[in-house]
Amino acid sequence: MSEPSSSSTFSPVLSLVLRLLTFICLLISLIILTTNSVTLVLNSIEVKFHFNDVYAYRYMLFALLVGLAYTLLQIAFGIYHVSMGKRISSTGDGLLLFDFYADKVISYILATGTGAAFGATIDLKEAFGLDSKFFDKGNAAASFILFAFLFTAVSSVFSSLALSKKL
Repeated sequence: MSEPSSSSTFSPVLSLVLRLLTFICLLISLIILTTNSVTLVLNSIEVKFHFNDVYAYRYMLFALLVGLAYTLLQIAFGIYHVSMGKRISSTGDGLLLFDFYADKVISYILATGTGAAFGATIDLKEAFGLDSKFFDKGNAAASFILFAFLFTAVSSVFSSLALSKKL
């Protein structure tokens, strides 16, 4: 079997970089989201409001955790691919099919988490009539998960190309 050319080793490195960027964005979003809380004073009553009081933020947390787990798995596969010059499963198309379908599913989960968080933040701002740092942090967390979605979508294109070249 011949050695891989420099153009074929570029794709695994680029794919690994995209996975690392996805991981960083998801981790930043997770930190922002889970530390998001505010104390509101309504009619002389203090109310502590946490991110988990908003259902859309809970869904975003789910999307973040699923995205982080999947991205960590793909980073491990990517490091192996880049360092060894071959995929873990070189005999079959199983891993290529897994990458193809899982990239699509994860990107959709991240996209819906982004949409839910942006939508909830806008609705809550209007409902409370407040311009709070709580909502700004919600938007910041949603922005980082949006970037993670974009990186995952590009990775999805690469997995589609890899599968089409194999078949």
